[in-house]
Amino acid sequence: MREKSFNYYGYEKITYEDCTSLISSMNIRHMEILNLWFIVITSVYLFFSWQNSYGFSGQNAPVFLVLFLGEAVFEIILLKRREYMEAHLAATIYINMTSLIVFGIICSSAQPYMAGTMYPVILVLVALSYITTMLQMTAFLVLSSIGFVIVSYVIKPGSIFNQDIFNVLVVLILSIILHYTFQRARIRQFITYRHSEKMQQELEIKSSFDSLTSLLNRGRFFSMASDVLRKRDEEGIVLAIMDLDKFKQINDSLGHQMGDKVIQVASRTILDVFEIEYGDKWSFPERAVREGLSFAGRLGGDEFVVLIRNIPDEEKIEEVFKKMLSALNSVKLNGIEGIYASIGVTKISDEDVDLDMVYSRADAALYRSKEAGRNQIYVITNNEKDIIINEEE
Repeated sequence: MREKSFNYYGYEKITYEDCTSLISSMNIRHMEILNLWFIVITSVYLFFSWQNSYGFSGQNAPVFLVLFLGEAVFEIILLKRREYMEAHLAATIYINMTSLIVFGIICSSAQPYMAGTMYPVILVLVALSYITTMLQMTAFLVLSSIGFVIVSYVIKPGSIFNQDIFNVLVVLILSIILHYTFQRARIRQFITYRHSEKMQQELEIKSSFDSLTSLLNRGRFFSMASDVLRKRDEEGIVLAIMDLDKFKQINDSLGHQMGDKVIQVASRTILDVFEIEYGDKWSFPERAVREGLSFAGRLGGDEFVVLIRNIPDEEKIEEVFKKMLSALNSVKLNGIEGIYASIGVTKISDEDVDLDMVYSRADAALYRSKEAGRNQIYVITNNEKDIIINEEE
């Protein structure tokens, strides 16, 4: 078991890293909130400085104006160049935290005869808002407080300086404790969310894919095919059914284990020839429908079904299915010299609105392929001339 680390809020590094995307998302949301708060509060302090009220001098107005404009520009960049900011999130967070700390120190120095109040507030806000690592945040809070103490020593009377030291020491310790406690609890929430998400993804995979072949199961395949047919916003789609020839003889002579192996090899060949890549398997069904990807399923036993997209004409259909048949026929396993299959193919036209009718055409094509001598491809091209293809052609 890996050692848990204080630096990662009492969790293993790998556990922390698994939550990185959620941590980043939270940090961005908090940065947006803090930045808007910063713009509002600097505008208030700017107004007080211009009015020479509440102990603020007009001499501080230019400083608050610079801070206000800087944060306004930062907000515009955050809105307009969000992707860039997300790509450089760590640097962006430290810029934001440093700006807040500088503002707190300036507010303290603007009222030299009063103990600093804005800086401790900002220190706690920063500690509660962002997750980096425990050591990085502790170092940032300590160095920021040292900067605050130095400025207080230079500007303020001794009695006020002593009060600032006491206040910042108490708040610093509190901030470090709160940071560890709150962020540990947040990471626990992230871990729980990740666990729930992974369970949901595993359930999605189990409900969508055949356990033996990793192809889509019958129900999921037809659900996806129906969605594709309903969209009707693309051309060059074909549906194909493939049935392994004399598969029962393989089971009877070589055993069911070899039969399963043949089915797995055939499935892998289908995926390779039609260039079907799952990526994140749990999200593949949705992505395949949305992004125009081809997909394949297992109907049961030794029968498979494929929906191929972006296949423009009969010449391409003949090319890809001949390649499929050739790849199967070239397979060599213990006691098996080639896998043979009959394939029925039909084009899906703009007039096709019923998946059952399309499937019936493909099934009829499969039957004619078997009638023609097996290990062949029969293509029904609607009203055009049908095509018979075999591996030797």
